[in-house]
Amino acid sequence: MSKTVLIVEDEQAIADSIAYALRTDGFTPRHVMLGEHALAALRPMPGEAAQMPVLVVLDVGLPDMSGLEVCRRLRQFSEIPVIFLTARSDEIDRIVGLEIGADDYVTKPFSPRELVARIRVILRRAGVAQVPRETGMTIAAAVTATAPARFELRALEARVLFHGQPLDLTRYEYLLLKTLLEHPGHVLSRAQLMERVWSGAPDTLERTVDAHVKSLRAKLRAVDAQVDPIHTHRGLGYSLAGA
Repeated sequence: MSKTVLIVEDEQAIADSIAYALRTDGFTPRHVMLGEHALAALRPMPGEAAQMPVLVVLDVGLPDMSGLEVCRRLRQFSEIPVIFLTARSDEIDRIVGLEIGADDYVTKPFSPRELVARIRVILRRAGVAQVPRETGMTIAAAVTATAPARFELRALEARVLFHGQPLDLTRYEYLLLKTLLEHPGHVLSRAQLMERVWSGAPDTLERTVDAHVKSLRAKLRAVDAQVDPIHTHRGLGYSLAGA
């Protein structure tokens, strides 16, 4: 199982410090300097899914294109977690980065050890297998075992299959469905879903949950019009049928 983190950074010294911290923590760093090279490295090829990076550390200021543009293009074909690095602390930049699909935002100068700690938090939230510091062995993430049988959660690929058919989900639709799949039969309030799915976008309104549930239902019905596995509990929240 891959434990590779892709570093997209044109300053060699910064990339080296991140790579050293990642190796110390049991990860395998891979470094590219250009956005185009990053996009090429992140496009899955047949038979190479297991070797794909589990997260991208992406500098906003790259020589060939901005990291924001890299993230926009990346989100057209992948939901891999992204942490932006930037020399600018502008609130507008931070919000734009999160809105286009970044999972976190780190301003230079920063501590490489803190960056690795953030990487672990994001991977844990995404359900990606973690690398224990003590042994370097891989612990399998046991999320699929609890999911209802008609669903297949492929956390490393950031994909969900419904009746064997891959669902074409946006980033937040995927995270919302993943959260419900991890708690089959449990009623999760809008506030709980906001905390778990939109934790990196604190200004998002609770009605966003309802809008994403509606779009999720439409995509599930497109596969099987006879079922509606997402249940609404008025005044409480939502749950996913556990069978």
